[in-house]
Amino acid sequence: MGNSLLNTSVKSSDGRLTKKVRVTFNAPVTLTFVIVCFLALILNILTHGFTNRLLFSVYRSSLFSPFTYIRFFGHAIGHADWAHLLGNMMTILILGPLLEEKYGSFSMLVVMASTAFVTGVASFILFPGIQLLGASGIVFAMILLSSFTSMREGEIPLTFILVALMYLGEQVYYGVALQDNISNTSHIIGGICGAAFGYMMNRAKPSAQLKTTGNTGSGNNTYY
Repeated sequence: MGNSLLNTSVKSSDGRLTKKVRVTFNAPVTLTFVIVCFLALILNILTHGFTNRLLFSVYRSSLFSPFTYIRFFGHAIGHADWAHLLGNMMTILILGPLLEEKYGSFSMLVVMASTAFVTGVASFILFPGIQLLGASGIVFAMILLSSFTSMREGEIPLTFILVALMYLGEQVYYGVALQDNISNTSHIIGGICGAAFGYMMNRAKPSAQLKTTGNTGSGNNTYY
C-alpha cells in the first residue's frame, strides 16, 4: 500500500537483521494536497499576498478572465496564515488517509475537487464582496463523509445524524448569531457535499460487490 519512501532494517539483540521498517506515501491525494497547500502559503508570503489574490482565493471577478475559473478550485489551496493552514491540515491528515483507504484515491480527488468548486461558485454568487480562501469546506466534507463509513444498504448511520446535527448545526448558529471572518456558508456547503458523496458512494458499493461475488478469477477487484 503506497510507495515506499524509506527502508530501514532493525537489528535484534544478537545483531541479526529481523525486519524492515518502511515509510510509505500511503495517501497520495491527501499528502499531495497538504504539500501543495504548504507551498502555496510560502509562495503567498514571498509575494506579499499576490498569489492568493491571483490564484488561491475566490471573489467576484470577470467571467471572461481564465483566472476566475482557476480560483473556483484554487481557493481551497490558499490560506491566510500558518494558524489557518495548520488548523485545516491537521484534520485533513487525520481523516484523509482513512477515507482514501476506503474509497480510493481517485474518488477522494473527485470529492475534494467537487467540494472546492461548489463552495467557490457559491461564494462567487452569494458573497461578491468577500474573498474566500482555505480548505475548511473540504474539511467539513471529510467530516461528514467519514460518518458514512459504517453505512449498510437501506440504513443511515446514527453517527451521521449526530455529526450532521453537531457540526452543521453549529455552523448555522455561528452564521446567524455571530459575525466573524469565517465562511460558515462554505462549511455548511462542504458538509452537504461530503454527506451527498458519502451516501452515493456507500449506496453503490453493495451492488458493485454483488456483481463481483460470482467472479472466480484470480484478479483483484477495485470498486472505488
